[in-house]
Amino acid sequence: MKSTPHLKVLDGWRGISILCVLAAHLLPVGPKSLQLNAMFGLLGMALFFTLSGFLITSFLLKNPSTLDFLVRRFFRIIPLAWLYLAIALGMAGASSDSWLAHYFFYANLPPTHLVSLTEHIWSLCMEMQFYIGIALMFAVFGVRSLLAIPLIGLLFTLLRVTDGVYASSVSYYRMDEILAGCTLALIIHRRLGTHLLAWLQRIPQWPLLLLLLISCHEQGAALNYLRPYLAALLVGATILNPGRAIAPLLDNRVLVYLATISYALYVIHPMLAVGTWLGSGDVIIKYLKRPLLFIVLFALAHVSTFYYESWWTGSGKTLVKKLKLNTA
Repeated sequence: MKSTPHLKVLDGWRGISILCVLAAHLLPVGPKSLQLNAMFGLLGMALFFTLSGFLITSFLLKNPSTLDFLVRRFFRIIPLAWLYLAIALGMAGASSDSWLAHYFFYANLPPTHLVSLTEHIWSLCMEMQFYIGIALMFAVFGVRSLLAIPLIGLLFTLLRVTDGVYASSVSYYRMDEILAGCTLALIIHRRLGTHLLAWLQRIPQWPLLLLLLISCHEQGAALNYLRPYLAALLVGATILNPGRAIAPLLDNRVLVYLATISYALYVIHPMLAVGTWLGSGDVIIKYLKRPLLFIVLFALAHVSTFYYESWWTGSGKTLVKKLKLNTA
């Protein structure tokens, strides 16, 4: 693969990742004693970060322009994030320090500045920190610097092992999940030789999924440290074998649509669940309102994706073209 086509399995995984997160945050996934909500939350984010790392690295390998990369990413992430933050932080009566930390995406770093309506923004903070970090590395050292990513990822994992952290919203305890996706891209694009690629093609998908689920549960113990790599292996196995096992299930129109609006679903859902009438009341009342909450959530996400975010992403692409013409 000298370039990355629009792979349907990636849309499938993105759709599944947002379903896992929404289920973890908005539904009772089994008895509390089983801790399945936490498991599905970790599963959804592990898949999301893997996809992010894979796609970002693939983009840079195909289009080695740091400016192009940053403009596209910022125009994709910032408009909805900043709009949401303006509402959420205003409702929370946040301090000026908190506003600054959120708008410059370091609110998840100690001492954290996240509030009840922005607790999920930790992942956007980590994404933006990753974008800036990889862009700087790429701009200074070039495309070959990407080959250092597997080692950097292992160092982050070693830090988690040393400190005994299975999962965290702090970037340096979670960055290995994105970097595992970056490593997968290097393997798929044959930047780490062909032996790993051939080995990945032979890995069975269903056993990998089972191991990944265990690694997302607290009772999985030390297997939690391998969660980034199990997620990357599973996604990679479905990319290389799109007609086998799990992969055909990912080619689904519903999952593709969910993938398309997934960013808006993720950003918006806590506002409805915590900050509006739709999330008020005792436990029974809350869950009786859940169908209406989902209807409103999906309607808002659809409008945001196709009428608000699309304008910004289009503007970002236009700006990139103008910058290229000016520098040509």
